[in-house]
Amino acid sequence: MAMKIPLKHPEPNIKDFKEVILRRKASRRVPFIEIHIDKEVIRYITERKLRKKWIEPSLGDRKAEEEYLKNYIEYWYRLGYDGIRVSGDFRLSAGLVFKKKVRKGKDRDSLSQERNWAEEGKGMISSWEDFEKYPWPSLDKINLWSFEFISKNLPEGMGIFGCPCMGILEVVENELLGYENLCYLLYDNPGLVKATFNKVGELIYGWYEKIIGLEKLIGFFQGDDMGFKTATLFSPEFLRKYVLPWHKKIAQLAHTHNILYFLHTCGYIEPIIEDLIQDVKIDAKHSFEDLVTPVTQFKKKYGDRIAALGGVDMDKLCRLKESELRKYVRDILDKCMPGGGYALGSGNSIANYVSVENYLTMLDEGARWKRE
Repeated sequence: MAMKIPLKHPEPNIKDFKEVILRRKASRRVPFIEIHIDKEVIRYITERKLRKKWIEPSLGDRKAEEEYLKNYIEYWYRLGYDGIRVSGDFRLSAGLVFKKKVRKGKDRDSLSQERNWAEEGKGMISSWEDFEKYPWPSLDKINLWSFEFISKNLPEGMGIFGCPCMGILEVVENELLGYENLCYLLYDNPGLVKATFNKVGELIYGWYEKIIGLEKLIGFFQGDDMGFKTATLFSPEFLRKYVLPWHKKIAQLAHTHNILYFLHTCGYIEPIIEDLIQDVKIDAKHSFEDLVTPVTQFKKKYGDRIAALGGVDMDKLCRLKESELRKYVRDILDKCMPGGGYALGSGNSIANYVSVENYLTMLDEGARWKRE
């Protein structure tokens, strides 16, 4: 069976994508979505499938950066996406960079040989003195030229999803305080916890304010993991107090300007899903695992109120044989496409350990699916 992906003649339609996600129409064409695709995968497909020369970006070398961006755009276009997600960490000057501790480890089973891990113990801030001395990023120094370049060079019919950095909880938990330290500080210094969340929330909200008005901006696509396999990382009350109010403000900002607000959040979040739907008012939820909540189950339960994004389980995406994967993806599409409110993609992201051929098979099955 010859692959349809990459496409020779893509026909992106971000307006149609938005209508489908908001459940205003069903679609015969399966829309695609990803929150992140590792650079190693983009490079591999750019060189091996698109037959284009890879240009490694180099800060300070504008020509090299522009050529890299052109490849980045071409990648999303040729693989059939209507929208391209551009995050702040894509170019350091474009996003919010929080100084953090980094744990590095070797990785033998991916296109990369090294991986960073979140700080679980004590992070950069443990006291008011640390808070005051911390080198907080400045919104005044944000340079959005890469976003503007992508906007100007996007093919007709495509849109941009923006994101400045990791989420409110993720920045505080993983980059500033550390998970264990945060747990202790909730009792030892709750004022410091509140101040840290507010500072991070203000910065992230302020960044989103800066990109309002960007041509071809279709939505915000923020990540913020709040759960693990069997529960939320912190109590629902904690999330409602410190985290969700900031997501609500960002969602309101998006909706005021008639753009979408997508939220990627991993793990079991059933205790706060009604908060996300009714109070925060996210337009779509991303990140699904079959062992936690299969996307088909989520769509059946909440699909008349909110869109579901992705959901092709990472374990299956990595390990199933082609015929099994096609059958699995086809079942998701048969159950999730009717009525709109769904876009096909991985359950998390296209990491550098995902089988490239399986990734392309997933998209190919989406390109072949037809509504009865």
